[in-house]
Amino acid sequence: MPRPIVASISISALQHNLAVARAHAPNARAWGVVKANAYGHGLERAMRGFAAADGLALIEVDYAVRLRELGWTKPILLLEGFFDAADLPLLAAHDIQFAVHCEEQIALLEGFETKAGLHAHLKMNSGMNRLGFKPEAYRAAFERLGRIASIRSVTMMTHFANADDAGNPGLALEEQVKRFNAGTAGLDAPRSLCNSAGDLLHAELAFDWVRPGIMLYGGTPGGGSAADFGLRPAMTLESEIIGVQDIAPGEAVGYGSRFVADKPMKVGVVACGYADGYPRHAPNGTPVVVDGVKTGTVGRVSMDMLAVDLTHIPGARVGSRVLLWGEGLPVDEVAFAAGTIGYELMCALAPRVAVREVA
Repeated sequence: MPRPIVASISISALQHNLAVARAHAPNARAWGVVKANAYGHGLERAMRGFAAADGLALIEVDYAVRLRELGWTKPILLLEGFFDAADLPLLAAHDIQFAVHCEEQIALLEGFETKAGLHAHLKMNSGMNRLGFKPEAYRAAFERLGRIASIRSVTMMTHFANADDAGNPGLALEEQVKRFNAGTAGLDAPRSLCNSAGDLLHAELAFDWVRPGIMLYGGTPGGGSAADFGLRPAMTLESEIIGVQDIAPGEAVGYGSRFVADKPMKVGVVACGYADGYPRHAPNGTPVVVDGVKTGTVGRVSMDMLAVDLTHIPGARVGSRVLLWGEGLPVDEVAFAAGTIGYELMCALAPRVAVREVA
């Protein structure tokens, strides 16, 4: 019998969440973002779940080619662009679009000859200070791309740092929009600004393309819970109780004896640990659900196991179902308790965890 931990991926939830993204931006085309193996959900499953998307976006060149091999015929976008001149023939052969965010990439394009038409997405650094051209350098980069014979189209794009917190004093959304508008003034090209938070909260900025990511998998980008936005969890991680211990007051649980009982307790051991993708740093009380009853973790998470409090769940026993996150326990609630975000938990799902598809 295989180890009793399984991640269930719902194709219908992926489809539903894409429909939500479209409903918030009805006049824009939508990229389905599938980077990091579709946030841990699997590239092939995401391709089917997002069949209605106008294109798929990711960062891995080999995965982009894999999408073509799997039969995806609509646009594919590399959000970080290409990394080496050797990538360009591959992108041209498979009609893969790409971001352009630095002078070095433009220089490589200028030295590359192809009869295939290339589609570039010129990225502006409007204040996040990761990738892109500053607003004052943007026009020159745009015009330089326009002089390259193989470039068939240019889309203007930027990335919001705080679309879920528009008034953030470090960088207000309004300021990023202002910089983008200044840098693109007079340029005639499609615009792509909105990530998940932009799509859900700022429909006025959903221009020609939107790029929803975490919302497609049923997580929240901030500004409300996933349920508030009508999103469904696409990944549900479940396991079982594989051992039960009765402990007395003063006894400890787990490595480092971080948890010490102050009363008689029943503790269940769950077949899930940090080698499965559960956060090792999760504190005592991180929520889990056992046989439909919410409880919390106790002690430090081990490589293969974690412990939960069963004291108030008298029927719990070896074999009891344990919900770690997903349908019935939002991944964001678990992530918040563990001091991280739902993105990290989904992406950290380990290869050794069995995966099954559900409706």
